[in-house]
Amino acid sequence: MKSAARGNDGRVSRNASRHLPRPAPRDARGVDVPPATRARSAGWRDPRLWVGIVLVAGSVVAGARILAGADDMTPVWSASTDLVAGQTLTAADLVATRVRFDDAVDRERYLATGEELPAALTLTRPLAAGELVPASALGEAAGDDTVTVSIAVAAEHVPTDLARGSHVDVWVIGERRPAAELVLGDVVVLDAPVVSDAFVSATSRQVVLAVPDDEDEALGLVLAASSDDRVRVVGRG
Repeated sequence: MKSAARGNDGRVSRNASRHLPRPAPRDARGVDVPPATRARSAGWRDPRLWVGIVLVAGSVVAGARILAGADDMTPVWSASTDLVAGQTLTAADLVATRVRFDDAVDRERYLATGEELPAALTLTRPLAAGELVPASALGEAAGDDTVTVSIAVAAEHVPTDLARGSHVDVWVIGERRPAAELVLGDVVVLDAPVVSDAFVSATSRQVVLAVPDDEDEALGLVLAASSDDRVRVVGRG
């Protein structure tokens, strides 16, 4: 009976040993190796995922703004080297420069590269290399059959947008009657500096005209009338 009990005890012991936890595996050096775990993919609640989305969206917005800013750049002409007053411009004297203007009015003051330039342009003032070429600093060169005359006209009797290259009519008011007479028609303005730049009184403006040399009588009338404020300058567009 004792031997049978021992036999049964032995079978119970072997069966029980099957349910005991197995010891952790050991490598060749006898060090415990942790069991392998399966990596989990990041879920939608992972803050790192949202941080990445914000960074990508921010880069897209910044790139779009940069491209939009590049579209606002306007190509205009600038001086490729130092230019002197009276110089006739050629293609070698100009270089395209991209500029961003905050106001459309400012943009119209300079020569856009998309516009066709007149065949002969002369400078009314010097320009430094890299300086933008303003439209007010350009005009037509006087022909060989004209004479240059400078007159002082009351500021209120001169168009505010008068500039070099403008075409004007010159009228003279009679001394004894208020009737006006057209004395010079369609003459070219060689220069018309603003009051702040002219060496004249603040109430008058200097106008330099290219008068045909066969208009001696008309020129004499204009010079005489300019001394007592009887000259009126009318723009022709």
